Amino acid sequence: MTPRPRAPDAPSGDPRGGGTAAVPTERLQNLLAAAGLASRRGAAALLATGRIAVNGIPATEPGLRIDPARDRVTLDGRPVRPEPRHTYLADKPRGILCTSRDPQGRPTITDWAKTVGAPKTLRLYTVGRLDYDSEGLILLTNDGDLAQRLGHPSHHTEKEYRVWLDRLPDAPRRRAILRGILDRGEHLRALAIHDDPPPSPKHPPSLRLVLGEGRNRHIRRLMTALGLRVLRLRRIRIGPLTEAHLRHRPLVPLSPTLLSTLLHP
Repeated sequence: MTPRPRAPDAPSGDPRGGGTAAVPTERLQNLLAAAGLASRRGAAALLATGRIAVNGIPATEPGLRIDPARDRVTLDGRPVRPEPRHTYLADKPRGILCTSRDPQGRPTITDWAKTVGAPKTLRLYTVGRLDYDSEGLILLTNDGDLAQRLGHPSHHTEKEYRVWLDRLPDAPRRRAILRGILDRGEHLRALAIHDDPPPSPKHPPSLRLVLGEGRNRHIRRLMTALGLRVLRLRRIRIGPLTEAHLRHRPLVPLSPTLLSTLLHP
């Protein structure tokens, strides 16, 4: 008998009846996202079109669970298979948006990644954000589960930034940076401040800040509230990953060992 897809959120079991052996299942929209056909949110809209079938049966329910090893999923009659999972460490330039599409036509990080080595057919997502005017390390992946896990607030990953300023903070401002300030209802602070070597007369002064949980434009807002002007902002570390892991390249694939270190610091 041909296996049938399980009902939304039904417990795993033998889909043919007559047993209770556990069968590994996953949500259908997760498989569609892993195949690069749509984001998880977009997968629900794709299912609503009726173009997706499981074992020849039209599937329209987003919560449907399937057994990827046995159930046959098709789009317009063609088999749907997950893409191989890829995760990259990227050196984002300034003037690039951390999004996959911009209505104003500005350059996006996914378009940029394909010009520096990412496969052109790969649907990539950023893990976290760097604003348009900031630069430095960011993770790109087509693994939605990994992106969600690393981006969740419960996964505490330190991030370190080099900040070039119009002038260095004095002692009261340094204490405020570590104690934190309230801005728009959010508590903004740094976990640590590290001094950079004194700059040459041709370069502005800089220091390094370590953040735990980052807010939108966290450092820029914190510095502005303290009367300091950010001239340049670069992320130089994500957990155990540093600029040295780029090996002087704009985009490098992460090895399973580095990924494991990132997930289990």
